[in-house]
Amino acid sequence: MTTIGVVGLEPMGGRIAGRLLSGGNRVYGTDRTRSKADALVAQSLLWCRSPRDVAEAADVVFSMVTDSEALEAVTGGADGILAGLAAGKVYVDLSTVSVQAGRKVAERVAARGASMLAAPVFGSTEAAEEGSLTIIVGGDADAFERVEQILRQLGSSVTFVGDNGQALLLKLATNISLAVQALGFSEAVSLAEQGGIERNLALDVLTQSAIGSTMLQAPTPLDLPDKAWFDVQELLSAARVLGYEHPDIAALFQVFSEMVTAPAARERGFRAA
Repeated sequence: MTTIGVVGLEPMGGRIAGRLLSGGNRVYGTDRTRSKADALVAQSLLWCRSPRDVAEAADVVFSMVTDSEALEAVTGGADGILAGLAAGKVYVDLSTVSVQAGRKVAERVAARGASMLAAPVFGSTEAAEEGSLTIIVGGDADAFERVEQILRQLGSSVTFVGDNGQALLLKLATNISLAVQALGFSEAVSLAEQGGIERNLALDVLTQSAIGSTMLQAPTPLDLPDKAWFDVQELLSAARVLGYEHPDIAALFQVFSEMVTAPAARERGFRAA
């Protein structure tokens, strides 16, 4: 049996670990806060002291962290994932991080004789529990073949798209579309309210109309996290590297910057609902 490790047991990572445990896998895990693993330990998760210990114990290591800085924190240093990786192991990062950060870590993994896959995911914590995430994978094709069946325990759609950076770029590009939808939707709701239409009525009509995408029909369609601003920033940076003309992305970045720094603008914007 392939042994699996999970680094980062915050809401999404914890659901992923739980899903793998429910599939009968032997799973090792760690998090900065030990208490967050208690429920998983009760389900037979094998607790490890550090990311390094997880990487030493498992054949395939997954991580789910918040951003590029967090990825560096769990992979680098004496207790990081890299320190525990041996030749032939596979490291799969499920996080949405910058293209540059993902490729940098992949190079360091390869230098140790191991393989890294970037596998950013779409979906909620509920989707992680159900195994219905959408997963985009980039990296070594042979490594993907080795872990594909594990990934299919987590996602109903698993697509290999190319190299490490391409998977991350596609995830960021998709997130930009989601951000544009949310911002446009908030403007529509705001306009309706200005015209005297009750907010919940406007929400019901708009989400059931032609614009009612899956994202907009979520319980809190306008409640985008601060990380949406990070995604716009990272895609803008990637676009510059590619020489891509990006006036719309730049404008979106400006709007999000104002929302992050100005509470009043934030209230009028994507938290309007």
